[in-house]
Amino acid sequence: MKVLNEIRNAKLAKKGIKSVNSDVVVFIFFLLLSFILWYLNSLEKEIEADVRYPVKYINVPKGKTITEDFPAKLVLYLKGSGYKVLKLKVSHNKLPAVIDFSRVNYKKVPDSKKPDYYIVTSSLTKSLTVQLRLGCEITSVKPDTLFFTLERAKADTSPAARKH
Repeated sequence: MKVLNEIRNAKLAKKGIKSVNSDVVVFIFFLLLSFILWYLNSLEKEIEADVRYPVKYINVPKGKTITEDFPAKLVLYLKGSGYKVLKLKVSHNKLPAVIDFSRVNYKKVPDSKKPDYYIVTSSLTKSLTVQLRLGCEITSVKPDTLFFTLERAKADTSPAARKH
């Protein structure tokens, strides 16, 4: 009789451990499911986020070169639907935004002996919004000012350039 009780207790103990394990698995599953549903619900709302976006600079004035390194990416602060912001952050095939020097209003730095210029990036928000078709509003761009120096382009005097 003692042996049967011990066997029964051992079986119940094993079942208890299995039921606890399955209860934990079910709890974790529903916890994860509720998190996913909460996150999808929060994406419906309007949010603010920042995105690092690649930039390409074109149409530098003829005979001039830019001596400063421009940032390869600008940080765009966006305001819009969570779905659109998430889509923009996740997409890896981002075509670069184009900053066209023939259309940008760049200004000379006052009291500078060198030909130093600057572009205020807040003036680029309309152009960037049209180009990128984000479906979101660009609230600001960082850095707020791009500084650069325009100097005369030096003629290429390398042996390869002289042959052509």
